[in-house]
Amino acid sequence: MMFSSKSEYGVRVMVELARRTGNGSVVSLAEIAERNEMPLAYLEHLVARLRKSGLVDSRRGARGGYLLARPAQQITMAEIIEALEGSIAPIECISLGPDGAIVCSREADASHVCPTKLLWTRVRSSIVRTLMETTLADLVVAQDPAPVPDDVAAPLADREAARGNGKRQPMATA
Repeated sequence: MMFSSKSEYGVRVMVELARRTGNGSVVSLAEIAERNEMPLAYLEHLVARLRKSGLVDSRRGARGGYLLARPAQQITMAEIIEALEGSIAPIECISLGPDGAIVCSREADASHVCPTKLLWTRVRSSIVRTLMETTLADLVVAQDPAPVPDDVAAPLADREAARGNGKRQPMATA
């Protein structure tokens, strides 16, 4: 499965905002576009979606710009991707039903069972779990060797310690 450029550029914008707005300052979208070699008009469209989803705030005026609506450690990649792309599905026939169950459009009636639904349900679950477990703060720390703002670094360090730095533990041998 490939995510579109909406996801790629949108996540890059969010990382840039997280890196630069930790102290409540704002960043101009033109600055982000220029620094990351991305088209400004496209970023304006993406930021409008992110703003509508409550992930980004804006400030008007001569010193206006954009900033995160919440701290980076409270914004998951799942929220960002869903704001930009809509519902996450590895293939067209798999979607999330109104009751939260995975639905296959090929299973129109109870007599037809989709032979690949299990596979695509597992793929979707893995993708969603990874996106939900990855916060914007995770990407800021992983991407930037420069000092990370304290409001991002401290909660992230606490979370990393709680989950063992995210490193896999060696398997026990018999």
